[in-house]
Amino acid sequence: MQTIASPTSPKTGLASPGKEDKRFKVLDATMKRNQYSQDALIEILHKAQEVFGYLEEDVLQYVARALKLPLSRVYGVATFYHLFSLKPSGAHTCVVCLGTACYVKGAGALLDTLKQEIHLQPGETTEDGQISLVTARCIGACGIAPAVVYDGKVLGKQDSHSLLEGIQPWLTAPAQS
Repeated sequence: MQTIASPTSPKTGLASPGKEDKRFKVLDATMKRNQYSQDALIEILHKAQEVFGYLEEDVLQYVARALKLPLSRVYGVATFYHLFSLKPSGAHTCVVCLGTACYVKGAGALLDTLKQEIHLQPGETTEDGQISLVTARCIGACGIAPAVVYDGKVLGKQDSHSLLEGIQPWLTAPAQS
């Protein structure tokens, strides 16, 4: 019986973890476009998260080997920036801005509402996988504070009522596959 070799990166010769996984080809193309530069780590991690949905441990190891960086450095960058996620996210993402203006105008109360009403803490995903709650240091929407981002759509001057109204369709939506 003949076995099929894992696709390898032309530059690194590293075997891609999932041999039929085209996502690694996209990742390889991104690293090649950046000439396997260690300085492009953040851009490469962004691409990895875009194609994989989150940064799995094997993806971090793959990037570290390809860029000839210690895994600790790649992991350090992935955990330092809040926009990178090491866990799968929900079908929908709710980002509550905790910048100074948003916090002063009630962002903390918005988080309390989510905790009380749907038992969701920042960094968690609901059990049904529908909603992930993320916080951001500042999204640059200080003039409309407190701001919340619902699946990429920024809405300002949010309060507990409008927050629950914004996520209500997600609570009753069937899980996406």
